[in-house]
Amino acid sequence: MPTIEILGLVAAVLTTSSFVPQMYKTWKEKSTKDISMSMYSVMFIGVVLWLTYGILIDSLPVILANIITALLIFTMLVMKLRYK
Repeated sequence: MPTIEILGLVAAVLTTSSFVPQMYKTWKEKSTKDISMSMYSVMFIGVVLWLTYGILIDSLPVILANIITALLIFTMLVMKLRYK
């Protein structure tokens, strides 16, 4: 695997995993009052566009990071609606 792909995968793991602590806290406390629905909605759209871009340029790090990030953000949006 080329060094540039490894760099991309490390960056993908770091940026994607940054959503996990907020998700865990939200799930544990069952509270989303401090979570911005508009921020997560816009972020979700941006991530889906990044995923589309990754598919078009056939970049594994971009594709993987954005699939996982989209799932994490979607889960946060569901929790936002569920734990109002």
